[in-house]
Order: sequence, then C-alpha cells, then structure tokens
Amino acid sequence: QVQLVESGGGLVQPGGSLTLSCTASGRIFSIYDMGWYRQAPGKQREMVAVITSTGSTSVADSVKGRFTMSRDAAKNTVALQMNSLKSEDTAVYFCYARVKQTLRISASDYWGQGTQVTVSS
Repeated sequence: QVQLVESGGGLVQPGGSLTLSCTASGRIFSIYDMGWYRQAPGKQREMVAVITSTGSTSVADSVKGRFTMSRDAAKNTVALQMNSLKSEDTAVYFCYARVKQTLRISASDYWGQGTQVTVSS
C-alpha cells in the first residue's frame, strides 16, 4: 500500500504564511502527479497545485502568486508554501499522489488524511 502523510497545518492570521509538507511511503515504483487539493466546509474538493513527474505545475487561479509548490522526487515529498493567506483559504488540505506500485500494475490515486488550515484573526 501507499501512505501519504501531511504536516504543517494550523491557525494563522490573514496575511500570514504556512508551509504544508507531504511524504509518500510504502510500495512505490514511481509517482506521476503529486500535489494538493483542498475542501472548505460545504464546498467540493478543488485542486490547489499539482506537479507532474516532469516538473510541469498546475496552480489554481485563486492561489497564483501566493502559493508555491515544490517537489523532491528522490524523497517522494512535496511542499506547499502558502503566503498572503486569506480567510477564503480556510479548508482541509489533502495531499494527492498518482502512484504506480509495480511495473505491471496501473497507477492509482492516493490521498492523505488531510490537514486543517484556518485563516482567522
């Protein structure tokens, strides 16, 4: 199996910063996409930022210029640096990875348990 472990959530004031980290472990042959989604109360889960194995990054318009994602492929880790946080960034943030466990098995999507980010004064 594959486990995604997130860290770094918490409470921050508007305008503040937080960094989320996620590490994938377990039976991993290769990781294709890896990144972050979020889900606010009463809303659907939405993509925040995703990076492919080739380094191509997709970032939601709502966080462009404020959030930066990085990936350490050797360590199966991604980080999300969140600056200039707004109240509307409050959500549970989920780490995501599309993982191929063996050469013969098709890739599957895996999710972390989520970490709460609350932006409030």
